Amino acid sequence: MDYKRFLTNHSLKREDNFLRIVSMVASKAAIVQENPSLITMAGGMPNPQTFPLLDASLTLRDGTKIDLDAKAMKSALQYLPTKGFPPLVNFLHDLQYKVHNPPTYEAVNHPGQMDVLVTTGSQDGLCKAFEAMVTENDKVLVEHPAYSGTLAIVKPLTSNLIPVESDINGLNPSSLRQALSRWSPTEARQPGSDAPKLLYLVPNGGNPTGAGLTLERKKEIYKIAQEYDLIILEDDPYFYLQFTKPFVPSFLSMDTDGRVVRFDSFSKIISSGMRLGFVTGPRPLLERLELHQQCSVMHANGISQIILHKILENWGLEGFFKQTENTVEFYQNKRDQCLKAMEKHLTGLAEWSVPSGGMFVWIKLNVEDSYKLVTVKAREKEVLFVPGSVFMLDSTKPCPYIRASYSNCTEEDMNTAFQRLAEILHEEN
Repeated sequence: MDYKRFLTNHSLKREDNFLRIVSMVASKAAIVQENPSLITMAGGMPNPQTFPLLDASLTLRDGTKIDLDAKAMKSALQYLPTKGFPPLVNFLHDLQYKVHNPPTYEAVNHPGQMDVLVTTGSQDGLCKAFEAMVTENDKVLVEHPAYSGTLAIVKPLTSNLIPVESDINGLNPSSLRQALSRWSPTEARQPGSDAPKLLYLVPNGGNPTGAGLTLERKKEIYKIAQEYDLIILEDDPYFYLQFTKPFVPSFLSMDTDGRVVRFDSFSKIISSGMRLGFVTGPRPLLERLELHQQCSVMHANGISQIILHKILENWGLEGFFKQTENTVEFYQNKRDQCLKAMEKHLTGLAEWSVPSGGMFVWIKLNVEDSYKLVTVKAREKEVLFVPGSVFMLDSTKPCPYIRASYSNCTEEDMNTAFQRLAEILHEEN
């Protein structure tokens, strides 16, 4: 893999910040007792004796107490290595090895060796990845419909977004081949080719569709990525919210080449307010993201990282998997309540598919365009949905779809919401 061909000149020009390197060496020495005799007068780290917080105690939902003693709080309040709190990073390496076992993980000094970077939520990692690999004239393959947060990142970077259609089984490989048909694989690999280099997708519980990629489709998509030398941006915050077992293996798990950059999130399974996610992928690409992070946020929130590590340390991997099992069971029950309410109130007025994971259901109304119906008439009846047009590359075109989220509604509220929507649709017809 020639990773330089995927990176922008802007990203390639980023250099190590010497002061951050010094701070990272000093903080790592303090946290993991690496070279404890080190004396540093180089960094600009404030003295923790001036910090007003001394310690803290947290109570988990099951009654378990998590204590942040003075030593842990000292680390939490101080600058951390850009890559993340070292014990947390180590846990994440173990997690990815256990769950995905990437083919490049064990490769010593291999340029495609997997690395991990803790970010301020997975969207922060996505933003840095797009900014590192997309310039104004670049073509980018984007699953369509697409997560609106991703569109907000990539649309200002380039106007050359190429939609790749998806259905209830996720991104369609036939649509991907069609999108690439104007180039041969040989042409796409040539220096200076204007062929796309990136493919962005959400493989599980897609936002907004609730769709999940089948293993067969994933294998075919990876094969196409190999033919055309594509980097796959695997945005997978709903991996642990798949409603069928066993989970469909990730692109990372089949990445023999080192062409997958994976984005994971703790927002859906532990806390969205912690703002913690992590990126996993080839070290040469993650180094570019790390340099970007050095000059932006420096590192993800320290208190959040230490709290998260304390929780994960208390659980261990098996406890973490138990948490994900409880969470997916909760959302599957919510999904089933949502589908039941839709069948009761929207039969004959709309169409939908059964979500395979996540928090959303994608509904096609029997109207030409849902925008005014959702933003005006539904709000007048005190019910909120998201118009489907915001997930489209061209949001100005009429779109009959809406996105409904079942994550926070009671069964009673779902019935009320869809009853109100049904009344509006009857009025429209």
